[in-house]
Amino acid sequence: MELTALALVVLGVVLAEPVSRGLARADWPDRDPVGALLVWQAVGLSGGISLFGAGLAYGLAPLGDSLPEATGAAVSDLARGRYPEGLGALHLIALLVALVVLVRLLTVLGVTTVRTLRTRRRHRDLLDVLATPWPNAPGTRVLDHPVPVAYCLPGRSSRLVVSAGVLEALDTAGVRAVLAHERAHLRERHDLVVLPFVAWGATAPFVRGMVCAQIAVAKLIEMRADDVAGCRCDPAELVTALKAVGGSVPAAALSSFTAALEHRIDRISSPPPPLPLPVRLSIRIGAAVLILAPLTALLV
Repeated sequence: MELTALALVVLGVVLAEPVSRGLARADWPDRDPVGALLVWQAVGLSGGISLFGAGLAYGLAPLGDSLPEATGAAVSDLARGRYPEGLGALHLIALLVALVVLVRLLTVLGVTTVRTLRTRRRHRDLLDVLATPWPNAPGTRVLDHPVPVAYCLPGRSSRLVVSAGVLEALDTAGVRAVLAHERAHLRERHDLVVLPFVAWGATAPFVRGMVCAQIAVAKLIEMRADDVAGCRCDPAELVTALKAVGGSVPAAALSSFTAALEHRIDRISSPPPPLPLPVRLSIRIGAAVLILAPLTALLV
């Protein structure tokens, strides 16, 4: 299984760096945000499986020609109180590295999830005290603040929030356009899509490809929410709403956020043609193949 381990290392590194950077710079995701999100998830999952599996494959290589066979042999030897024959120092180091990679990924993901849930719970409790229901849209709460702000808190007890500044800046149709965008985030659980990439970025912030992935996925979920909202309301109303609400950011983040916002507004005003159906199907099949490739290499 040494060649399998080498191939998996190469695949993991290629996915983490050149593929991630190239995908982040590509133009086609604007024409198929859902497909691009599936590809990003496949890249992340396949890369993680490859790097973890490479350590397992090399570490257990002396015990069998496939991972199931080698794992069975190792378990059998250990159950009999015997040290698996053929495992040298390098093999043990490879197994240890694989374990460290897995524990690191799961730990960061777990810590990120707990912190996020805790922050949302505190924010939700504050909203229940400080915000008031908006009668024109059930489930929406109004925060008494002059700056136009709209957002959602996902989860089992989700919240849709608009500030008083939004109600002053927009008419009812504009507010509904903003809420349609936020409801798309809630309905499709975009928070769960983003969370693994936030964790992966925190796991290895020195890997530029992982940082690119986090930024690209954040942009794609906004595009997807724009597309859903554009189907439920007048796109012109959505553009007006984004201009009023989207520009309310701290000065330090103004330049980068404004660039992303202008791109989204241009995309809503002049929608790019969707990718042909065969291409969209190929993207989804390719994402599935990308996940199955390292699994097949390990199990067969």
